[in-house]
Amino acid sequence: MTVDPDTFRSVLGRFASGVTVVTGISTDGRDFGLTVSAFSSLSLVPPQVLICIDHEASMHPVLSSARHFVVNILAADQEPLARRFSVLDGDRFEGIGFTRGQTGVAVLDDVLAYIECRTACALEGGDHTIFVGEVEFAHARSGTPLLYYRGGYAQLER
Repeated sequence: MTVDPDTFRSVLGRFASGVTVVTGISTDGRDFGLTVSAFSSLSLVPPQVLICIDHEASMHPVLSSARHFVVNILAADQEPLARRFSVLDGDRFEGIGFTRGQTGVAVLDDVLAYIECRTACALEGGDHTIFVGEVEFAHARSGTPLLYYRGGYAQLER
């Protein structure tokens, strides 16, 4: 017996997660980005992380062919960025501040932390692909993270 999708989504919604924007560069040199909450550390030695991307996401073909990607971990005041990179239409980078990381991929301004990765492998997992990234560079600053909980954005209460 399997759990129906609505129940599964409801149960998973009870798990609070951080919010990231994953960025990459297409083979023709265009910047792409997508809001991703399916992110996790994988290994300390070697340092690795994983992200899970829906096969239908605009970012999927970019990550499938990219050598590098960046996980931008959003700060509590960056909900507008999370919303912007979750919409389907338009140039998500229009008017957004960013710099090029050491791998050449966009690092968004004022993020709480970022992780620059070399794509190590991709594994199929249902309707998603699990991309494993070997961490090449990372940086963090002080602050509070933006969270995703029960289908909406949330912040830690202090």
